[in-house]
Amino acid sequence: MLFNTVVRVYLRDGVLDPQGKTIGQALTNLGFSNIVNISSGRIFTLAINAESEADAKKTAQQAAERLLANPVIERFDIEVLR
Repeated sequence: MLFNTVVRVYLRDGVLDPQGKTIGQALTNLGFSNIVNISSGRIFTLAINAESEADAKKTAQQAAERLLANPVIERFDIEVLR
C-alpha cells in the first residue's frame, strides 16, 4: 500500500536562523508589521510503499534521522496523510 508522508524539519530552539531573520525583515519591509517572528524549515513529501501506516512512519523516521535532518541543530515531525 502506498502512503503519502510528510517530514517537516525545523531548527532546534536556540539555533540561529539567518534565513528566517532575512525573510522576517523582508516581510516587515513589505508592510507585514504584525508578523513578529518567523523561522525557516524544510518540507519533504515521501511516497512510501509499506504494509501499514506504522511501517510508513517508521521508514520516514529512519530517513529523517539518517539524511533529512541534522540531529545536532534540527528537529522534525512526521505526518502520514490519509
